[in-house]
Amino acid sequence: MSSLDDPRVFFAAERTLLAWNRTALALMAFGFAIERFGLFVQFLMPERRAGPALDLSFWIGIAFVLLGSLVAAAAVLQFRKVLKTLQPAEFPERYNVHLGMFTNLLVTALGILLTVYLYLSR
Repeated sequence: MSSLDDPRVFFAAERTLLAWNRTALALMAFGFAIERFGLFVQFLMPERRAGPALDLSFWIGIAFVLLGSLVAAAAVLQFRKVLKTLQPAEFPERYNVHLGMFTNLLVTALGILLTVYLYLSR
């Protein structure tokens, strides 16, 4: 339990949450780029319609998108643990402390939807 009675403790935890959010988004974007790289290869070499390299590109891309989703969800769980250790004086007055968690949960849901879309559009 924290005993600093300073809202800066909360803001430091929120900055960490948002840093994990950026990491999750970067992982998802990287995964999307890898997954779509297979389409680029098909465009350049139409004679190679299918093959292990294209399948590998697809599955690695999907794995990165899912990893990003899991990172965003794990960040929310970690942030909730930190919030439980803070005292009321460490929360800023009239500040929505759940907005960062909502954003990460939305990123998680959108990452899962992107994974489903990429899988179904294959």
